Amino acid sequence: MMQDNVDRVQIGPVQVGAYLDQQQLLETIVNDQGQIFAGSAIAINPEKVMTARQDQAVAQMLQQAEIRYADGIGVVVVMRLRLKRAIQRIPGCELWQALMLRCARFQVPVYLVGAKPQVLAQTKDKLLQQQVDVVGATDGYFNDEQQVIESIRQSGAQVISVAMGSPKQEQFIDRCKKQLPACFFMGVGGSYDVFTGNVKRAPALWCKLHLEWAYRLVSQPSRLGRQGKLFHYLWLVLRGRL
Repeated sequence: MMQDNVDRVQIGPVQVGAYLDQQQLLETIVNDQGQIFAGSAIAINPEKVMTARQDQAVAQMLQQAEIRYADGIGVVVVMRLRLKRAIQRIPGCELWQALMLRCARFQVPVYLVGAKPQVLAQTKDKLLQQQVDVVGATDGYFNDEQQVIESIRQSGAQVISVAMGSPKQEQFIDRCKKQLPACFFMGVGGSYDVFTGNVKRAPALWCKLHLEWAYRLVSQPSRLGRQGKLFHYLWLVLRGRL
């Protein structure tokens, strides 16, 4: 269940929290006393909303996250129209990097899961240089999930970031959270790749204009099928069916 002090907007089968900005969300996850919010966070964009419309299991999985925040501009626009007030987009990659720095500030132990071994090693090294207390890491090519969960438990980590892509990372988090209910989990997709420079993020102007999705499409034409969901989402919004 999401926090009672945050407005929520129902978009299709998904309720999204109307956080004012990234800072409010950061302070929710790690408060000013360094205490951790127990639960998980999922970035919501039009693609996930459309997938949830077609797959009840995905919809239920998304609803299991205590924090669901607006990552995609298509979600933000709908929330602004319905709440009739300013709502900021919170890019998951930026939120994760800011969260890591906040964990460093309060010396919150962090565990990394996901990505290729080389990318994971680079991510860990860079975070350690930023004084983040990385207490363990497992790449995304593990075979024994229970062993990973035990590794997290024994490490004493309080914040666990999972870079395995959606919906795989959310499914892993859902299972892991049941065994480690006092921890905070965040699915971060390709954030490690961007953080280490192995994948380039859209140029600043594209980001400012909320056209990262278009940049990714130009850079990776193979994403055309996935981006088709965005146009279907827009059509449903215009027809008042979401």
